[in-house]
Amino acid sequence: MGIAERTQELALKVRNQKVDIETEEATKNAFVMPFISNVLGYDVFNPAEVIPEYTADVGAKKGEKIDYALVQDGKVQVLIETKKVAEPLRVEHASQLFRYFATVQARIAILTNGEVYEFYTDLEAPNRMDSQPFLVLDLAAIDDSLLPEVAKLAKESFDLNSVISTAEELKYVGQIKRILAAEFKEPSDKLVRFLAAQVYSGKSVTQRVREQFAPLVAKATSQFLTERVNDRLKTALGDSDISNAAETASTTTSASEDGERTAGTGADASAARSNKDGIETTEEEVEGLRIVRAIVCSEVTIDRVSGRDSKTYFAVLLDDNNRKTIARLWFNRSQKYLGVFDENKVETRMPIDSLEDIYRHADQLRTTATRHAAKSS
Repeated sequence: MGIAERTQELALKVRNQKVDIETEEATKNAFVMPFISNVLGYDVFNPAEVIPEYTADVGAKKGEKIDYALVQDGKVQVLIETKKVAEPLRVEHASQLFRYFATVQARIAILTNGEVYEFYTDLEAPNRMDSQPFLVLDLAAIDDSLLPEVAKLAKESFDLNSVISTAEELKYVGQIKRILAAEFKEPSDKLVRFLAAQVYSGKSVTQRVREQFAPLVAKATSQFLTERVNDRLKTALGDSDISNAAETASTTTSASEDGERTAGTGADASAARSNKDGIETTEEEVEGLRIVRAIVCSEVTIDRVSGRDSKTYFAVLLDDNNRKTIARLWFNRSQKYLGVFDENKVETRMPIDSLEDIYRHADQLRTTATRHAAKSS
């Protein structure tokens, strides 16, 4: 099992158990120790590899302890400080890490609440921990591009020099990505002003103009993201020409005994169609399937996710198995609903006003897909 699978396994554990965790100690036992052992590969019960409650007197501060120190070649290389799960991570939480970093030879410090892992080093000044992390691993929204860097801190592939050499680039790229994510979620006044100035034909971008453009910028960014996702899906599915795919849809759409219709790749891209059984697959259902696929592709491969239409709803399935339903699209009435499922397979219908609203339920969709995939393995 590679680091991606091990990280996903821990992410699922965090999602399912974090509501029951109430203390910092419970966070360590439930999430941080599995991260050290399962993801990074250290033996948490071997003091030659992992030192719990690591102590090193710092100036006037005597007896202060760091939660964990990871050892490589007989030297402390990584310091880890833990806070309670769901507690926001702030610089003030890292005061002990700051002090220890200056006196211990470790070049890497990790501040975590069990779900978010912030990695620090000393890019700004030697032996002085930076105020900003160079890498942030969020188990609620795993960025697969970061996992090779995390792997460099694993026991079997430890490569400190490589981590340090790429840390500066990771730091700034990560910060820029987080800024972009925030801007796409809720465009700032600066972004609205900048974009409005590019297209507005008036003399100046006044407050009234910015208020007019704010919802337009939000709509444009949302549509831009959706279109980019669709382009990637079309490429992944070999579906760059929708009209050509529609011509072959009849060979990939089959009627089942219970009055359902399975949508494969061709049907996935076709326009609204109807069968003599009265089932009609609409463009909105096809688009909804694409969005769900885009969301869960971080957990399972796209080709495992398909659609199955019925008279009342459109089901999104894993492995074309109705016992592995990821979501249901209730799009046959004026008020649309997205059906999501808990661990007991109980469905909750969430009202949505537009297809973009599906992204608001991304975490639950990923959790469901991961749960079904785990049962398959």
